Amino acid sequence: MSLNKDTAKKTAELLLQIKAIKLSPNEPFTWASGWKSPIYCDNRVTLSYPPVRNFLKEEMAKLVEDKYGKPDVIAGVATGAIAIGILVAQELGVPFIYVRPEPKKHGRKNQIEGHLDPNQNIVVIEDLISTGKSSLNAVAALKEAKANVKGMIAIFSYGFDVATENFTEHNVELTTLSNYNYLLEQALDSNFINDKEKETLEDWRSNPNQWKQ
Repeated sequence: MSLNKDTAKKTAELLLQIKAIKLSPNEPFTWASGWKSPIYCDNRVTLSYPPVRNFLKEEMAKLVEDKYGKPDVIAGVATGAIAIGILVAQELGVPFIYVRPEPKKHGRKNQIEGHLDPNQNIVVIEDLISTGKSSLNAVAALKEAKANVKGMIAIFSYGFDVATENFTEHNVELTTLSNYNYLLEQALDSNFINDKEKETLEDWRSNPNQWKQ
């Protein structure tokens, strides 16, 4: 399913306005992976802005229903997508669970928190897709628990080739509200960046792990 252009650009505009996404082509950020990057995205910031939070909740819930109908359960990927996942589940009026990166070391040693019956239809909610590795790790845990994972809905994706390959390889359908291409288009339209900075940002995305400013 292709992105809705209006939703994608509005999502990008809101994320830029509240600085959930920061663009800094001239003074790059350093990611935890060690990559130098002209963009930093922290969608947890959206939770502090009720109008933005509500927009994301409503648009994601609508996407879930349009693509899959009402699922039995919504699953959030810990920790970044727990809050937005709860909001989407609340909007749809369905149960919520979340998936840890790995089982807890103590207690019941759960990786999946919340009640899940075998063969329930689940849509997974994510806040951000980079390589897709942690997101697909959550899907694998759900499938191991005999859940019927219908697909994944995320707020934003960098659109890396490796992510596309990973989702294709694991046969998981991913849909996002916005992505890197729409972000750059909107950032230029709203004067967050100029044409030269847009070129820099496009160069980075084509080869992020080798990128030099």
